[in-house]
Amino acid sequence: MPNKKINKKSASKSGEMGLHLSMPFTTNNDTFHALFNYASIGILITNASGEILMANKYIEQQFGYELGELIGKKVEILIPPRYGARHVKHREGYSENPHSRPMGLGMELSGLRKDGSEFPVEVSLGHYKIENDNYSLAFINDITQRKETEQAVIQLNAHLEEKVKEGSQSLAITVEQLSSQIKETERKDAELERVNTFLNNIWNHAGAIIFVSDKAGLLQFFNPSAEKWLGYSAAEAIGKLNVLDFHLEEELVQKAHELSGRSGQTISSGFDVFVTAMALGVNNNQEWHYVRNDGSTFFVSLNITQLKDNHNNVSGYLGIAIDISEKKKAETELRAALEKEKELNELKSRFVSMASHEFRTPLSAVLSSAYLLSRYEKTEEQPQREKHIQRIVSSVTSLTEILNDFLSVGKIEEGNIEANYKEYDIKEQMHEIVQEVQHLLKKEQTISYQHNGTTSSVYMDASMMKHIVINLLSNAIKFSSEQSIIELLTETTKGKLALSVKDYGIGIPEEDIHNLSKRFFRSSNVTNIQGTGLGLHIVSKYAELMNGIINCKSELGTGTKFTITFANNKP
Repeated sequence: MPNKKINKKSASKSGEMGLHLSMPFTTNNDTFHALFNYASIGILITNASGEILMANKYIEQQFGYELGELIGKKVEILIPPRYGARHVKHREGYSENPHSRPMGLGMELSGLRKDGSEFPVEVSLGHYKIENDNYSLAFINDITQRKETEQAVIQLNAHLEEKVKEGSQSLAITVEQLSSQIKETERKDAELERVNTFLNNIWNHAGAIIFVSDKAGLLQFFNPSAEKWLGYSAAEAIGKLNVLDFHLEEELVQKAHELSGRSGQTISSGFDVFVTAMALGVNNNQEWHYVRNDGSTFFVSLNITQLKDNHNNVSGYLGIAIDISEKKKAETELRAALEKEKELNELKSRFVSMASHEFRTPLSAVLSSAYLLSRYEKTEEQPQREKHIQRIVSSVTSLTEILNDFLSVGKIEEGNIEANYKEYDIKEQMHEIVQEVQHLLKKEQTISYQHNGTTSSVYMDASMMKHIVINLLSNAIKFSSEQSIIELLTETTKGKLALSVKDYGIGIPEEDIHNLSKRFFRSSNVTNIQGTGLGLHIVSKYAELMNGIINCKSELGTGTKFTITFANNKP
């Protein structure tokens, strides 16, 4: 145990203050030393100037220093030089406004070993005050490897036993030597009391959940942070709750299954999960869900280590749990953002590929027709000119439709479209749409329109309805042969409107039907036919905005029928 002294005044006052804490550690210094020295997490105590007053053995091993070598050094010795100046400012600001900072806020820091190597750490800060002196305490967690701490209590007992033996063998020493030994003992007692005070402050002010259990997991000690985070008072927890009460059963079962496979024997989902993990040397610093008294859960990084008695027998377990909910939330949001970015990049790639193909064909037709038009100068060549003018018009129309599809998809994805309902005549609208798509019809193709119902008045978004019908008719025309009939039907019944478009074209493979509403999806049997794969996506989105239900029936080589049913109720 490092024994760097604070000034005499502080040490004296620490003795005068006594140990008035909410845990039964004040009468058992060995237990406090066990908490300090057995914790498999680095612990530092510094003053307001950043000087290291105490450092447990685990952190000395982490950073490669000898026993006591860190005492009196500035805490920046443990930080890579490139961060040193900035850390001094952070430390000075923290001294002016000290506050606890729990571990797991998504901040990964770097520690600097004595040999110059670096390793990732997480840091939790706490603070306390003795008289007018401010002290900071830090838990430093090596997130790449957890090491068990040395058995400090056994070493201390051995040291004390050795001193007792030396004392029994020194009966012939002089009075002056005895007086010197007494003074040394008093100095050590004062030092132990000072350390005890520090450990009590660690227990009461640490931002981490700290508990001690017996060999079966029954709680024996429960620090204030544990009361705060888990919602139990120490009286409710100690001697009544088990460590397992804070865990989800399904996570314990899963961990037991993993350990059973690793150990070759059946491990129960009880406290054996933790005991077996330690026996197998498994890194026990694991992420778990902790369950509060009110049933809510939060993520923690939990480390459980053994506590041993003077005979090196396991007497219980020390647990330290750190809230990492914010870290897990940030990780989840980051993963979602990465998936969204991946999807966006894929869509961009597909868009560029599709657009370059779909724009090239009509633009090539426009270019060639424009060139040929310039070659027809005679009056009798007017039919040829009309033919190429029609090709230009058709190609421009195709480009316009593609651009309209892109604009519609963009507005839909942005969520900027809402249904604007109004009452109008559906028969009149369908007749207008049929006339509007006449230029798309192949040779001797016809559209047959019929309306059934006692009324043709509907309460719909006329613009969305037009987009739906034009897309369905365009697909029916595109995937049907010449001289074929396309059937358009509207039917009004009480409170409903049914719209259907039926063709006798190439049909859709059964395995493709459930993908028709996806962006850029094209059925496997139409890859040689021009199209963007956006039409049915737009139809499905507009139908959804108007609470429509789409049904598709298709048979290869026979044709396809789309039916959309809408509620038709004027408020």
